[in-house]
Amino acid sequence: MIDARPATCRPGDEALARGAWEDARQAFARAAAEDESPEAHEGLGLAGWWLDLADTVFESRERAFHLYRVRGDKRGAARVAVWLGWDTWAFRGQPAVAAGWFQRARRILQGVGDVPELAWLELREGAQALLEDGDPDLALRHATECIRVGRATGDIDREMLGRSLLGLALVSSGAVAEGMRSLDEVNAAVVAGELSDLVAIGLSSCYLIAACERVRDYDRAAQWSERLKAFSTRWGHRPLFAVCRAQYGSMCVWRGTWPEAEQALTAAAEELAVSRPAMAADGLARLAELRRRQGQLGEAEALFVRAEPGAASLLGRAELAYDRGDPRTAAEQAERYLRRVPAHNRTERASGLELLARAQAAAGDLDGARAARGELQEIAALVATQPLRGAASLAAGLVAAGGADADAARRHLEDAVDLFHQCGAPYEEARARVELARALHVLGRGEAAREEIDRAIDRLTDLKAGLELARATALRDSFDTPAPRVDAGGSGLTPRELEVLRLVADGLSNGSIAERLFVSEHTVHRHVANIFNKLGVSSRAAAVAQAARRGLVG
Repeated sequence: MIDARPATCRPGDEALARGAWEDARQAFARAAAEDESPEAHEGLGLAGWWLDLADTVFESRERAFHLYRVRGDKRGAARVAVWLGWDTWAFRGQPAVAAGWFQRARRILQGVGDVPELAWLELREGAQALLEDGDPDLALRHATECIRVGRATGDIDREMLGRSLLGLALVSSGAVAEGMRSLDEVNAAVVAGELSDLVAIGLSSCYLIAACERVRDYDRAAQWSERLKAFSTRWGHRPLFAVCRAQYGSMCVWRGTWPEAEQALTAAAEELAVSRPAMAADGLARLAELRRRQGQLGEAEALFVRAEPGAASLLGRAELAYDRGDPRTAAEQAERYLRRVPAHNRTERASGLELLARAQAAAGDLDGARAARGELQEIAALVATQPLRGAASLAAGLVAAGGADADAARRHLEDAVDLFHQCGAPYEEARARVELARALHVLGRGEAAREEIDRAIDRLTDLKAGLELARATALRDSFDTPAPRVDAGGSGLTPRELEVLRLVADGLSNGSIAERLFVSEHTVHRHVANIFNKLGVSSRAAAVAQAARRGLVG
């Protein structure tokens, strides 16, 4: 707001200061009716924002913008224009219209010099660049300018908000240590009581949690989520509380406390659908991911569809394709996701690369899988958190297994199991143990394989992860039959091709093999074609006879 406040706005200002949003709304409504000042309409819009009254927000702020322009108050008009840009994105999901309001504010502020409104504009444009477009470099430039203007004008709230966005952008680009230092500084200022703007305090905490999520530092994120939840409850900030709930729910998913995750994510999705419809997609995608892990694939798909066109929805549907035994489609969708995420947004690329490496290895595209694994390993080394290192080790193990290097696969998968266990991720640990059991079985180490698969089944049973549990149980059952050893006959068959060949020798059709291995029939057909080519045969009977002569099947 501006320095010279009309006396009629004083009751509303006092109500805002104590968080009495409804009192503030009524006071500003009376003031607006009495003197039709832009300050009264701006105050009414802010009270409506806290109360999630979209109609009040837009009507009041648009009126305030007009009145500030009539008065010739450039700072007031620009300030409200920035708010309208943010409102348009959050309430209506219209980024193009939001960009128009931001550009209007920038043009109005030309020649005004360094003022708090310019810092506010830089902050919101930077946040839009990072959170909507995934561009950390552009966000860094806006954040740096926000910090400069904040310092020049002595506005500690704007300066610290800029430092908070700077930290999130740095973390997203892979400069984790530097970014976290900036975020720590901001939240130290919050704890010390240096910030007075409630919006700045809430956003700073939210950016810190988002940074923790991007590098999968879930312990740290959980601690700050509790703090943000308390802040949101204290001041009645329902949208921020819903976002906080969604973030907390995802942490519960990671930790394996799925009933708690269910409660948090369901509530968050419902609240955001009412208060900030354009922000609801994130909550829906998080809930869909929980459903996917629970094995409720139909419901998960419906939720991912509702979360479109967000990147999280695209990646989630790629995971569903992989779950359904269609690695080729999963790889294509993971590539599509990665095309939407700039190369310098490293932390957002990690999940896509992790899936791409898995899917391409399963589809037999080892060159593509190795490329995805390599970029993921670079990101994991840069970020250096246990969950990302575990993800990179799991991807490396699957790629090694696809390339018939079972011993290298064993080493990578053992690392993945250890890392996921250390960071308290039971679902990821169980999946890594399943793959480790498979590699050990190929190496002929039946007792160790049985121990790993039993431990995986115990964890998946506790989680009630239906689909993964069924797969793990089927794999354990398959261990009752002698496993094929790594090819010693010079055939060049991969472990998976040897597994398919054994099932062909048992008389199973492609459809039955696909059902047994939880892959698509198309994938089995491709494996059979590769087997024919490598053995120099043209029929299933000839392949079995050739394999028997070479000692590849019993």
